[in-house]
Amino acid sequence: MLWLVAGSAELVTGARVWIPDCVEVWRVAEVTRGYKEGDAILQLRLEDGSALAYPIESQLPPLCNPDCLSGADDLVALSYLHEPAVLHSLRRRFLEANAIYTYCGVILVAINPYKPLPIYEEEVIYAYSGHEIGDMDPHIFALAEEAYKQMVRFGKNQSLIISGESGAGKTASAKYAMRYFTTVGGCLCDSSMEEKVLASSPVMEAFGNARTTRNDNSSRFGKYIEIGFSQARVTGATIKTYLLEKSRVTFHVGLWGVLPLHLPGPVHCCPEHQRRG
Repeated sequence: MLWLVAGSAELVTGARVWIPDCVEVWRVAEVTRGYKEGDAILQLRLEDGSALAYPIESQLPPLCNPDCLSGADDLVALSYLHEPAVLHSLRRRFLEANAIYTYCGVILVAINPYKPLPIYEEEVIYAYSGHEIGDMDPHIFALAEEAYKQMVRFGKNQSLIISGESGAGKTASAKYAMRYFTTVGGCLCDSSMEEKVLASSPVMEAFGNARTTRNDNSSRFGKYIEIGFSQARVTGATIKTYLLEKSRVTFHVGLWGVLPLHLPGPVHCCPEHQRRG
């Protein structure tokens, strides 16, 4: 995390700063007396009008951004880029504009709304097709368009790295990206390619899913999905799954107790799983 804190010359009377809060994580306060080098206490006024003598410890509190910058669709536009500024901007966009996507340079930050949104239809896909990043509102389709365009223009492989905590919506984001490719470029295979790729996940996830505080069926796997193209059209996809947290696998469940399927050949468990079984 890039942490830009206030300098002593900036903490003048009337300046606004962020201070830690046990309930709201961060809250805004206004400086009521200018800070001087060596002061042990910073005199502040909270939003409710109460006064606060804030002790100066290892570093000064981070400054607030101007209101006109809060809620910007690209965090790079913020004058001060630090944790409270990022969280406040994302919160404001989500609550006031119902916007779940925000840029941070070439990175797309996504908030899981935990409800369906009408922003993934086919007409939205074509609206982003052919546009540069920044021409339209932040969206997973904008990043997918950029990767697709670079691949077609230069003939080189492209990568989309999707990361986040449990329940953040990584699988859904991968699905929408694959849907974009099959819709814009066309597909020489079944158009429901993204559904088939994602449908293969439960077979491997049966070995290592875990319950977390935010997800009862959290995958402990990293997935590498490779999508094949021929003349800019999707030809198919493969998926490789990697167990990331073997320490959470407490016992081995036989395949006959997991999936009642007739598999095309013998199934071999890795040595680690054989030892645990």
